[in-house]
Amino acid sequence: MADKELKKKKTSAGEYTAKQITVLEGLDPVRKRPGMYIGNTASEGLHHLIWEVVDNSIDEAMAGRCDKIDVKLEPGNRASVTDNGAGIPVDKHPVTKKSALETVMTMLHAGGKFGDGGYKVSGGLHGVGVSVVNALSTWVRAEVKRDGKLWAQEYKRGKPTGAVKAVGAARGTGTTIMFEPDPTIFTVLDFNLNTVLDHLRQQAYLTKGVTINIADERLKPHKSYTFYFEGGIASYVKHLNHNKEPKHENVFYVDKEQDKVRVEVALQYTEDYKETVFSFANNIFTTEGGMHMVGFRTALTRTINNYARKQGYLKEKDENLTGDDVREGLTAIISVKVPEPQFEGQTKAKLGNAEVKSVVDGVVTDALAEFLEEHPRDGEAMVGKVILASRARVAARAARDTVLRKGALEGMTLPGKLADCSSRDASQSELFIVEGDSAGGSAKQGRDREFQAILPLRGKILNVERARIDKMLANNEVKSLIIALGTNIGEQFDISGLRYHRIIIMTDADVDGAHIRTLLLTLFYRYFSDLVTKGHIYIAQPPLFRVSRGKEFHYAFTEEERDKFVKELTPKDADEKAVKKGAKSKKPDVTLTLDGAMIGLEEEGKEGDEGEEVTKTSSGVSIQRYKGLGEMNAEQLAETTMNPTSRIMKQVTIDDAEKADEIFDILMGAEVAPRKRFIQTHAKTVQNLDI
Repeated sequence: MADKELKKKKTSAGEYTAKQITVLEGLDPVRKRPGMYIGNTASEGLHHLIWEVVDNSIDEAMAGRCDKIDVKLEPGNRASVTDNGAGIPVDKHPVTKKSALETVMTMLHAGGKFGDGGYKVSGGLHGVGVSVVNALSTWVRAEVKRDGKLWAQEYKRGKPTGAVKAVGAARGTGTTIMFEPDPTIFTVLDFNLNTVLDHLRQQAYLTKGVTINIADERLKPHKSYTFYFEGGIASYVKHLNHNKEPKHENVFYVDKEQDKVRVEVALQYTEDYKETVFSFANNIFTTEGGMHMVGFRTALTRTINNYARKQGYLKEKDENLTGDDVREGLTAIISVKVPEPQFEGQTKAKLGNAEVKSVVDGVVTDALAEFLEEHPRDGEAMVGKVILASRARVAARAARDTVLRKGALEGMTLPGKLADCSSRDASQSELFIVEGDSAGGSAKQGRDREFQAILPLRGKILNVERARIDKMLANNEVKSLIIALGTNIGEQFDISGLRYHRIIIMTDADVDGAHIRTLLLTLFYRYFSDLVTKGHIYIAQPPLFRVSRGKEFHYAFTEEERDKFVKELTPKDADEKAVKKGAKSKKPDVTLTLDGAMIGLEEEGKEGDEGEEVTKTSSGVSIQRYKGLGEMNAEQLAETTMNPTSRIMKQVTIDDAEKADEIFDILMGAEVAPRKRFIQTHAKTVQNLDI
């Protein structure tokens, strides 16, 4: 009886038998969980469809069968990729008994990259690329030129609408994939031309001798672009340094195959204080480096030290140059082609092949030593740069130690002007970096003392883009911020010591506030990049307007919101007259890419007196334009900008490190000419400008 009752109870709670096991066939898993295959269903995932198809063409190029790739963005959210490679086989597959083309297009993990003879090296190793594109598109058409014929097959949401068949005669060989992303899958359907251009330019640098054409046929007149770089990654280094001052004329470059691993490395030193090094494995950007990066760094440090001692730049009593010394001001690209790469993680962010380390080490050591002997002027400039970096490192270490020792004497390493929170749980705590003592006072009164800390800054901090760490640490505002964060800086940086997991920049909505915000972003990007990449940096969004009539009021963050609230508060029978408009404003985009890195130059308020700017309409609606945080009392600031339940806050992210790096160089670097060109280029498109 008890067993029957137990069985009955289990059944009523929900059966778990073979019936509950769901089997997804064909490409259904992709449509069910698209994020597993393309990252997300927003803009990044949408563009990933193009990358997957282009990767197949790049693989053909690396196999020596393709030297031209055409990419088109077409009306109706369609895109196409054409190459002059060998063409996907169309004969019957021995296992699936279907055309090889249909097999590749409709089955996961089917392709020429798993067995022998298809591809020597390949970026798309999982064999899911083009089939994923097929699964996530409402319509796909594949055309293949082989054996003097043009073969074609069409698909609807991953399923063939007919058999593979010859539709005409054709010359040469190649493959064309046309597709239309599924609007029921993607939240964004508009391909961004700049995103496509940036990615394909990078691929052209990494695959020298290949021509990549891009055509945007969505608007008239059509736009077209061509990328072709005979110099490969040596040209890439020159491109990265075009806004910098090189220390030596010749770019070091080596391209050599050893033990079936092809190693391609290019480098050049500049006057900068930071390093710009990107690594790739089979044309895949390895954001976290890997064994090829380790081998390169080892070879670079050893070879520079050996040369410096051989030429007498370093004496016997001198310490060896460190890895940080030899990488200051370095711009380098490391690209390896590996037959069977082992990537760590689903995103292929790190190369794990142990054998690659020794191969890269050996190739770079031999080639760089030869380069230094054959180019003594370049060698002298390179060694001079790193020795200067070494001396600065010693000075910076002394300055940093002084800061930390002094901080330790000022009460648990915390600066006096920091109003700390009572919580010691970093994951729940947040630090507001506030512009000025006035706003700092309001923020201190309006905060939640349990988890919100306030650090007011006096004036503008040092532009760290133009300063070494020793000079930076002499700046009182920067010192206070470093001590408050608790992570240390430079060689001793340790993110585990971070005292607040949300660091919020809160500045006025005017040019000065925007400039301060840009200076702070520069500091975080250059010296605390982990805080940015791990999502700890935010930007507060105070309202620009307060719209009121009588006792009713609303806060507006944009001009559009302001006008909407004015309309809502205006009586229906009121005599409608034009509303006097204040300075233009817009809600900022804080993604730290080409546009986002310009934060602080694109969002403005109206400079003027510290008094209130209030406009009244004929119907009695008052519009107050906030020109500074100090104009709000503590209650208003807390309600609009600090209270987690009612505030608007933007998280700073880095979608494209190369673009962010370039824009910081232009806007904050020492070179005036690139900044002047930038201003001249964008002057006519400025929407918000304080006068």
